[in-house]
Amino acid sequence: MRVVISGASGFLGQRLARWLTENGHQVTRLVRRAAGSPGEVSWDPAAGRLDPAALAPHDAVVNLSGANIGDHRWTDRYKRVLVSSRIDTTGTLARALAALPGGERPGTLVNIGGINVYGDTGDSTVDEQSPPGTGFLADLCQRWEGATAPAEEAGVRVVRVRSGTPLHRDGGYLKPQMLPFRLGIGGKLGSGRQWMPWVSMVDWLLAMAFVLERAELAGPVNVVSPEPVRNSDFTREFGAALHRPVIMPLPTPALRVALGEMVPETLASVRARPGVLLDAGFRFRQPGVREALEAALHDR
Repeated sequence: MRVVISGASGFLGQRLARWLTENGHQVTRLVRRAAGSPGEVSWDPAAGRLDPAALAPHDAVVNLSGANIGDHRWTDRYKRVLVSSRIDTTGTLARALAALPGGERPGTLVNIGGINVYGDTGDSTVDEQSPPGTGFLADLCQRWEGATAPAEEAGVRVVRVRSGTPLHRDGGYLKPQMLPFRLGIGGKLGSGRQWMPWVSMVDWLLAMAFVLERAELAGPVNVVSPEPVRNSDFTREFGAALHRPVIMPLPTPALRVALGEMVPETLASVRARPGVLLDAGFRFRQPGVREALEAALHDR
């Protein structure tokens, strides 16, 4: 399979590009500088510039672009960055796909969005049939998915992945937690009762391959472990995997000082079920948080 990846230099993009290449697929990376190799294509999503012909020789496009949610405090300026880095890139890709004649365009667009689309679900389980929630991230995810519309209207199979947090020591949720937990000062966030939508890195990669290859899958697809855990349980397992005590909870007032407006989203409870994947026969290799954390810490 010939796959174009946007966001290929990011934490997940690098791993997906390497995994696809190692498994015999051809990967082309979209870059925002002058293309420097045959495996690169230059584009400018902020200006809406991408030559549709550059996509034509491929079978699928995977969109992983977007500024990191937790890299900065949510000032008005950074919130605009979070929005534009997703909407502009997705819209540019979708319009480029729609501009190609039917026989030349890639047949699939996999848009990697967030499980936050459901908002704070409390203790209620949600799946792909559940309505979207409210809040900044839920609204952003809905707009993000909506930006794929030109491709879908042109007949492209659009898979709107709603991804939980893939676990790996080098990025995502775990990387900023490594030092405090190693020092024995890590702990649950707030009450710790909120459900965490996580997924092992190996299952995330396998799920990406699954949705790329299964032509019958389209629309929203939750990519999360079928065994969600509360933050307090996740914290306990993380400490155990590092052989460190977990005795320093971060109360909500302290989180407000550290994170500001991001706190409600950080403490949101999302008890999501991967209904589409399970119904399609996908088999999770690391469904339990203990084995997934061990693999995440030892890169297995």
